[in-house]
Amino acid sequence: MTQESELPTSTTGGLNGRRALVTGGASGIGFACAQALAQASAKVAIADLNEEAAQEAASKIGGTAWAVDLSDTAALEQLSIDTDILINNAGIQKVAAIHEFEPEAWRLIHRLMLEAPFLLIRAALPGMRERGFGRIINISSIHGLRASAFKSAYVSAKHGLEGLSKVTALEGAEHGITSNCINPGYVRTALVEKQIADQAKLHQIPESEVVQKIMLTESAIKRLVEPDEVASLAAWLSSDMAGMVTGASYTMDGGWSAR
Repeated sequence: MTQESELPTSTTGGLNGRRALVTGGASGIGFACAQALAQASAKVAIADLNEEAAQEAASKIGGTAWAVDLSDTAALEQLSIDTDILINNAGIQKVAAIHEFEPEAWRLIHRLMLEAPFLLIRAALPGMRERGFGRIINISSIHGLRASAFKSAYVSAKHGLEGLSKVTALEGAEHGITSNCINPGYVRTALVEKQIADQAKLHQIPESEVVQKIMLTESAIKRLVEPDEVASLAAWLSSDMAGMVTGASYTMDGGWSAR
């Protein structure tokens, strides 16, 4: 039987000054997560390729900025990161048939969305192990669990991220470190908006029909996910109250994966 003293003491989900790093944090899901963590009293660092955008976003939440090209994975190999919470969110998308997919574009997506998270986790784990606390949250996708045509690089990178997250959960468990994935459907972000023209061309339909006929066809709830909805889950997974949640993949897909 679990003793009362072993249970988490916080019932509010507050982060009480814990340090957090959010990649791709200057916009979209990343910025929503950075805001949610800051509102829960975390000290947030925003990592982003766009230095100006990172500085502006950090100033809005009282955080710090780190301008970094996470696709330059060789530069990350000797990195050491001192953080309590790591949110791997940075990502890009390209829509193309496999036989037309440029190999370098395919490799870029894998460097940014699978190799970089591995290297950041690797850099953060020693400090987390020493302190006996860590929260690693990987912003995956419904495409970490399901496939869609014309997204071979994205789907395979997200499937790989799911496996990395589970191995991290197993290795971190005895050190108070959890690792989980959040798996949203299509989220209302610039990344999704940029896909509309490509999807319209591939499926030979007007751009005005892409959201309903392509993006929401599998979802029972016919709307896009909002970034703040993803961020609310990320904030809870970062808290003491989520200490028994690890190796999980949390769908936020409007019922897509229920099929």
